[in-house]
Amino acid sequence: MHTIEVENVTKEFGSLVAVEDANFQIKDGEFVSILGPSGSGKSTILRMVAGFETPTTGSIAIEGNEVVGVPPFERNSNMVFQNLALFPHLTVAENIEYGLKQANVDKETRQKRVSEMLETVRLEGYGDRQPDELSGGEQQRVALARAIVNEPAVVLFDEPLASLDRKLRQHMQFELQRIQAETGITFLYVTHDQDIALSISDRMIVLNEGAIQQIGTVEELYNAPMSQFVADFLGDLNAIPSTITDLSEEYVTLDTSEGTIDIELDAGGRNENLIHSDGLAEGEPVNLCLRPHEISLQTEPPGDGQPSVTGTVKSRMFRGNEIAYIIETRWDEFLVIEDAGNEQLTNGTPVHLTWSRAGTYLFTPANGTKPNPKPA
Repeated sequence: MHTIEVENVTKEFGSLVAVEDANFQIKDGEFVSILGPSGSGKSTILRMVAGFETPTTGSIAIEGNEVVGVPPFERNSNMVFQNLALFPHLTVAENIEYGLKQANVDKETRQKRVSEMLETVRLEGYGDRQPDELSGGEQQRVALARAIVNEPAVVLFDEPLASLDRKLRQHMQFELQRIQAETGITFLYVTHDQDIALSISDRMIVLNEGAIQQIGTVEELYNAPMSQFVADFLGDLNAIPSTITDLSEEYVTLDTSEGTIDIELDAGGRNENLIHSDGLAEGEPVNLCLRPHEISLQTEPPGDGQPSVTGTVKSRMFRGNEIAYIIETRWDEFLVIEDAGNEQLTNGTPVHLTWSRAGTYLFTPANGTKPNPKPA
């Protein structure tokens, strides 16, 4: 069964189209993130599901029931806001109990549920404290306990970890996953932070300029992006401008300013889909895109037939078990990430950037438009 169904939803603010023809479904017990840059419309979608905004057109259902026009407090959902919105005059236990009181739950049941929630979020013994006596992470857990105490069908999150430091943010990611798995409640999480979305989600919805670009598991979106926007937004990407000089069922031949490169189209299935879905022909421009981890650096020229680009080490950054290099090439600066155990290169060293043919993506200007995939 689907907890949430969003169908053909558009939201306009005057002449501004904040969300355009959004379609997606979320199954019971899924942890789904809506990911996109600032201003992409992700919070608007969340607020429409919550009931704080009304779609201009389209349908939103929770547990099979249409909720457009239904006020937030009558929907089987709760929301955790970025500012948490804890009641400062209430204790931790009273904050968690608030929703149950509003629902006229008897006192004995309320106390039992509050005790269970404190245990779930690992705040046993904190019930009599005030919110301002807690750390940021503890306040996050109180807000989450308050959101799940009355067992809603879905909990909505509007970037609640944005204000936390890196270490605490990482800890809360594990806590969110644990609590979601223990309760089985559907979580819909909005963020612009790629690392958080990749870490916690079963599936992701990538949004840009109000339109859904791609929906899939974290592995699908990272390894088989449908567009250069999705690939670049979910991880660093290096691009080589080129032109198609030959195209067949097995290979595409690219002409770059540093020579010709052949790309196998059956390399994991991703290149075939990206090229032929756009109906490319000889003479078409295309970007050959490489992730930083898929590039190797060597000081000697590569063997015959191995694709490569020449460059010079501009800067380097030690990052524990890896080193990030910025390589100056004739097109642009390339980011290359190598194992710290490899030979470390100094600034000014001439290098050859090489990669496997299977480790490439091919995108065209058409991949930068606004596709809106329908839910499977």
